[in-house]
Amino acid sequence: MKFMVIVKANADTEAGVMPTRQQLAEMGQFNEELVKAGVLLAGEGLHPTSRGARIVFDGDKRTVVDGPFTESKELIAGFWIIEVSSKQEAIEWMRRCPNPYGGKPGNIEIRQIFSAEDFGDALTPELREQEERRREQAAAR
Repeated sequence: MKFMVIVKANADTEAGVMPTRQQLAEMGQFNEELVKAGVLLAGEGLHPTSRGARIVFDGDKRTVVDGPFTESKELIAGFWIIEVSSKQEAIEWMRRCPNPYGGKPGNIEIRQIFSAEDFGDALTPELREQEERRREQAAAR
């Protein structure tokens, strides 16, 4: 099972406050544990929304909205993608995570990523093959 672990943004991350050397070292050690256990697929921090944009969909219309975005509790400051055997295992790993907020209050969210099987009959053999081809091409880059 794959999970996306979402580090929620706060006022510091949105202000562009960078982690301390100690925070980087602690997080690096945790990430190394994930790698050694074979569960880490990806993980990155994100720049503040002031450097981002949103695409707003309304039917066929697309509108670009430049950041920053005001509602920080809905924003993401970083993420991991991990592959583990269960949601409980994902929770156990993330309970070991150093506080990404430097000791301040905050939270991370754990969300399971859809697998092909989750789509049932809607994902026809042709669509499944097409998706597998796309993934192989992306991995080759």
